[in-house]
This record gives sequence, C-alpha cells and structure tokens, in this order.
Amino acid sequence: MARVLLSTVILAAAPLQAEPASGPSRYLTGADLFGLEWASDPQISPDGRTIAYVRRSNDIMTDRTRSTIWLVDTASGQQRPMSAGASPRWSPDGTRIAYVAPSDGGAQMFVRWVASSADARITGLPNSPGALAWSPDGKRIAYTMFVPDDGPKLGSAPAKPEGARWADPLQVITAVTYRTDDEGYLKAGYSQLFWVPADGGAPRQLTYGATDAGGPVSWTADGRSIVFAANLGKDWAHQPLESEIYRISIDGGAPAALTDRRGPDTAPVVSPDGRKVAWIGFDDRQLGYQNARLSVMNLDGSGKQLLTGSLDRSVENPRWAADGRSLYVSYDDHGSKRVARVGLDGRMQTVATGLTGGGLDRPYSGGEFSVSRGGAVAVTVGDPLHPSDLGLARGDGAVRRLTSLNSSSLGLKQLGAVTKLPVSSSFDRRPIDAWLVMPPDAQPGRRYPMILEIHGGPFSAYGPSFSTDDQLYAAAGYAVLYTNPRGSTSYGEDFANLIDKAYPGHDYDDLMSAVDAAIAGGNVDPDNLFVTGGSGGGVLTAWIVGKTDRFKAAVTQKPVINWSSFALTSDGANFYSPYWFAKKPWEDPQGYWARSPLSLVGNVKTPTAVVVGSEDYRTPDSEAEQYYEALQLRGVPTAFIKVPGASHGGIAARPSQAAAKASAIIAWFDRYRNGSAATRTAAK
Repeated sequence: MARVLLSTVILAAAPLQAEPASGPSRYLTGADLFGLEWASDPQISPDGRTIAYVRRSNDIMTDRTRSTIWLVDTASGQQRPMSAGASPRWSPDGTRIAYVAPSDGGAQMFVRWVASSADARITGLPNSPGALAWSPDGKRIAYTMFVPDDGPKLGSAPAKPEGARWADPLQVITAVTYRTDDEGYLKAGYSQLFWVPADGGAPRQLTYGATDAGGPVSWTADGRSIVFAANLGKDWAHQPLESEIYRISIDGGAPAALTDRRGPDTAPVVSPDGRKVAWIGFDDRQLGYQNARLSVMNLDGSGKQLLTGSLDRSVENPRWAADGRSLYVSYDDHGSKRVARVGLDGRMQTVATGLTGGGLDRPYSGGEFSVSRGGAVAVTVGDPLHPSDLGLARGDGAVRRLTSLNSSSLGLKQLGAVTKLPVSSSFDRRPIDAWLVMPPDAQPGRRYPMILEIHGGPFSAYGPSFSTDDQLYAAAGYAVLYTNPRGSTSYGEDFANLIDKAYPGHDYDDLMSAVDAAIAGGNVDPDNLFVTGGSGGGVLTAWIVGKTDRFKAAVTQKPVINWSSFALTSDGANFYSPYWFAKKPWEDPQGYWARSPLSLVGNVKTPTAVVVGSEDYRTPDSEAEQYYEALQLRGVPTAFIKVPGASHGGIAARPSQAAAKASAIIAWFDRYRNGSAATRTAAK
C-alpha cells in the first residue's frame, strides 16, 4: 500500500510517482489551485448601485474553501470587503443586508447596516438558518432550519454505570433515504419554516410534522403570509419528485395548498403587487429528463397559466420584474447559461449570456443572477480561461465584467486554448457539441496524445467554462476532448431522453464520433488515446473499455458498475425506478445487468484505474470496489484510488485532493503513453 497526497492507492504494480517540482511554471500546476478565486451568489441592491456577492477562495492552511461577502459599486467597479459569510440578502429598502456567518455555536444570521457598516447578530439558533427572505416592510426575515427529533427506537440498553465507557448506542433506521451524499448519515428530524424580527428577538416556527418544508420562500405583499414548496403528503418519502406550493400565515395554522398536480412544483415567488405567484415545475411523466417550466397563478391558486411551454429548455430561479408584468429566469442552451425576461404573454427576451458557475474542476454549465428594480442584472460570468467573475447586464444580452479575480494568479500562466469542434454522430448524424483543449504552446501540425473526458449526470452538460482538470491535463502535454453526447441537457427534452431507460446506449457512438472528429483535425495522435470521466462519465468510461480497445489507458471515476447494487445502495434509491428503469431490480434483473459495465468486464484489456471518494453515497465505493476486484481477477492492470473523506459531489472540494487526483490520473496515463518524452511540451 503506497501513501500519496491524494489517498491510499492500491496498485497492481509499482506506486505511481509524480514528477518532482522543478520550480515556478508558466503552466497551471496543482499548487495553483490554492490561488484561484471565483464569484458566486450575486445579489444586486434594489436601486442597482451595489452588488453583494460571495467571493470564494481556497485556504492553503486549512485545505478548504472559504467564503467572504464583498460589495461592488456597479458604476465604478470598486470593491470593498464586508464580512466572512454567505447568503447575502438585501432588505427591500436597500439599507441592510441579512447574511449567514460563522459564530460561536455554529453559523448564525446577521444583519449589516450598509451606511454605517454596523453588524448585529440576529439569531442564536441550534442549527444553521437557510433560505433567508425579507418581508416586504423589512420588519421580519423568514428562513428554514433543521429541527431534530428523537428518531426511532427499538428496545433499550442496560443502564450504564456512572463513569463507564460504553460503545455508542444502536442506530435504528426506518427511513427510505437514511443518508445523502451532501450530509452523510442523516440525523433524525426535519427542515421547518420560521421567521424572526429583523432587529432580533424570538423566532416563530410556522411548520411542524414529519415532513420537510424547504426553501426558497417568498412573502405575500401584505407581509402576513409566506409561500413555500414542500411535499406534506403521508407518502412523501417514496415520492422524490412530488411537491406542491403552499401558503401559510405568519401567525401559524395549517398550510393551504395552491397546486395539486402530480409532479414537482417549486421555487415560488409572489409578484410585487401580491396578486400572483410564479413557480416552476412540470407534470410528471416518469421520464429520465423533464423540462421544468415557468407558470403563474393567482394568490389563491386559481387561474394557472403556463408561460414557457414553447421553450424546450428547463428554467430556474424565477424573479419578478418590479412592474409585475414580466419575470426573469435562467436556462441552459447548448451548454451555456443565459438569463431571459418572460412576459405574462409568454414572450421571451434574452438579457444576459455567458453565465458560468462555481465548479472549478470540470467545465459544467452553470451560473447565478439577481435583478434590481430598474432591471439591471447581476450575474456570474466566465469563459474557458477564467473562473467565474462578477458581471452586470443592462438588458441587451451583453455583460460587463466588474471583477477580474484571477488576474494575478492566472495572468502569468499560459493555459490551453479551447476551441469548438464540429461533430456528427455516426449513429444518426445528429450534431454533437464538443470542445478541444490543446496543450499550451501546441504547435500546428503536431499530433498530441488525447484524453476523452466525459461529463456525469448523465442529465447535465459541459460548456465553454473554466476547468482545472482539463487545464492540468493540457499542461501535462495532453489534448483534452469534452463533449455533450445524447442525454445531455440544454438541447431540448427529446435530445436528453434519447437515453431514457437506455443508458448507456448510443451516447457511446456520439463519444466515438467526437474522438474521430478530433483525430481528423490533425492534432491528435490516434495511437495515444485515453479516457476518463466521473459519475455518469465513469459509467461511460467503464462501458467504453468493455466495447473497444482503442484507448491506451482509462480511469473511471466514481462510477456505477452494477446497476442492481447501485439502485439499492445509492442515496437516490427511491428515484431510479421508475425514472431511469421501468422496473425494480428484482423485477427485471436481466435488464439491469444488460446496462451494467460489469457485464462487459470480461472484454476489458485496457489498463483501467478506479477512483472514488470514501464517503460517496451517490455511487457508493462498493461500486468501484466491484470493478477493481473484477479487473484484478482478470489480470487487467488496475489501481484503486480512494479520496479520504470525500463525497460524490465533493470529490474535488479540497484543493490538495483535487490536484493530487488529477496528478494520479496523469501519472496513470503517462505509464501507458507512447513516446511520452518526445510528445510532452508543457511539463518541460
């Protein structure tokens, strides 16, 4: 067993060795991850003059991400720090900002008076508040908070003598979902809705019972009620996509349902005049992917009207315009997020483009926004060579960047150029979006080894966004190909559902067509191909090496290997049937097996390493273990790489582990790369 910075690595041969550092490099290195910063959660003031946003950075001493709230003047771009914390929310009059920050006993709610820079702690809660929302008159703040209970019990242990050191008590589990990738093993209790006076005081709990009441929440115009989304039905635990919009008085009482269809109804927001509620959702047809659509209704639940029925994209984060005659939403289109204004007649106008999110390791689509009373739109915006900065749009689609957070950390670095690659699928000639990252200083006419890097989901999308993984691979001398094969979002519901109940499937053909297109461009060595991907991309990586030997080596990251075992151990066990499979594993074992990469392991000759987080509860580490042992038993070169303490979604959350994981993958590929000394450029 060999110890490296990443984790414990179980090797089929000798320990993997990274090349020793030789001093500062003008190419991106793993150490540079600690110098990166990115913008998130932009919140523009009601008058549009100031944006509060969360500036995130990596702390090299704690190996964790830290969050600080900054204020930016929209006219000059001048910045000033406000406080450590997150979730800044402006009061309706723009004089105060509520936010959540670390405090004694855990994160608490604070209020900042902007003019004087004075702060006041508003709560002393046993758990962290979330989904903060000001009342229209600025006198109250609603929030959600986890409320623990005793949990189920069976029998009792003997009485423990005073001072005795006994084992921990039994853990009795009766819930369908008893652990999640975000939280680990769940504590007994539920998320409930509260409000607290904005100048401090005793909080008031509004919802009770053995169900969760989640955010976001929205106040009615008179400040006497709150609307929220929840599944309050008795069978809520078996209905992962079911929720309704409810209205509840701030004085308490029973919530009144405003919607009643089968499917998710979420993200309610009340119009400025208090007459209407906008929300997103869909009629559940039990498909793998379904567009979330924007609707409005009267405050009493009557007069429901679908607004984005003609838009073949999912929308999110609805926000009313100040005049109440339109709404703002964001949606992904061809791997890139944009903001649009939607009239009550359904007409749409794009107001901002090029949004990017906060994930650094891989180039997923994403981005956030907020809107002032005058229609100014604050956004997070970036590109393939820059993580997300803060931007401002005035309604014509163009975005003015207000920050340049990585000018010092990346300004002297040479990154791999990213270009769009035209691809047509060999299966049905459908156009497939793809991007090619070339090594820094790549020379025309020279062929480079290439890594096919596959996104997860599978219902998600890559786009023209910054990626530390891809740039680290490029800095090591590899071209990197990333694509949006069928099943990817942002191309319409039909395109996504080409893999409904049939995944993996012809997405394999799309990926191989992208590889062929990259080779045809003349800069890729067809005898030096490699493949990796995470989650759904890990599934496809293991599927690919079971179907072809064209890749020199592979790394499958946090994969599903056996759909039957996955469906009964993942934190989404109540979801996968009927949404990804028509039947339960015991009802159709052959159907599950036919789509499992483990069914193809007998064909695998490609040296394949396996990566997983030790606390991955989405694709549990038992999946990776099955594949590793199968490869060992077959005599296929393999390595088992575990990331200690990492969840599925957080496998790259700690910078040292993100850097070391990329280094381990490069070292694995270097081991099987032809002519590596002759073709490497960036590592010199």
